[in-house]
Amino acid sequence: YLFDSRVPRRRAAALGDIATGVRRWRLSMALASLDIRNRYRGSVLGPFWLTLSNAVMVVGLGLLYSSLFKMSLADYLPFIAVSLITWNTINAIVTDACTSLTSAEGIIRQLPLPYTVHVLRCVWRNAVIAAHSLPIILAVFAFTGVWPGWEALWALPGLVLLGVNACALALFLGMLCARFRDIPPIVGSVMQLAFFLSPVLWKPELLGPGKAAWLVLNPFYVVMETVRGPLVEGGASLGVWASACLYTAAVAALALGFFIRFRGRIAFWV
Repeated sequence: YLFDSRVPRRRAAALGDIATGVRRWRLSMALASLDIRNRYRGSVLGPFWLTLSNAVMVVGLGLLYSSLFKMSLADYLPFIAVSLITWNTINAIVTDACTSLTSAEGIIRQLPLPYTVHVLRCVWRNAVIAAHSLPIILAVFAFTGVWPGWEALWALPGLVLLGVNACALALFLGMLCARFRDIPPIVGSVMQLAFFLSPVLWKPELLGPGKAAWLVLNPFYVVMETVRGPLVEGGASLGVWASACLYTAAVAALALGFFIRFRGRIAFWV
């Protein structure tokens, strides 16, 4: 490889890294599968321990908060099931994004792989683990007899937005946390606060008339609502979709700009 410090060509190098990493998506999936097998080596149920844990949490919180909020169980249980599984996926992606590059320190220092491979590895890993909890949603729908209509197809664009956010955050937070090692605890505290400030356990209408409109300023809520709304609330509002697309574009632009500027320093940061 030839490199002229007078003409760094950072943008071309970053875009080439992303393009090559996307073409090698099979390698990312293989590494993600290896991570999952190593994480649950010796376990009887493997990732299904998380499925069992989520199922117990859905049932327990559904029974408790349906009584506290004076709602019928058939109305509240699908809401809490989709909310918890979607939020747990977002929380796992954000938390895991902090170590998307530092966890691959050995590979980065020894092999000339695109950094995007490690980013996609992080996203694939969490997507596969989250998929193990999808049967809980189907079981809750079957138990309550409340099934979504054709508007449930709008959850697919919501998943696309969630995936774009996951890739952008895995890239941006992976670089930021590699440079500043005290960022992950801060991210953990922010996610814990965001859980209580976002309508995960409670419905937006409980805020009262006029106040729920301010929730579009919460990026966690709008991204989650693009997936949850079509499944349990008949669809998300136009304002939610507009805010979700705006936040997604902002995060992607921030991650891309940071990657273009500091891609050459990642190997020294990890």
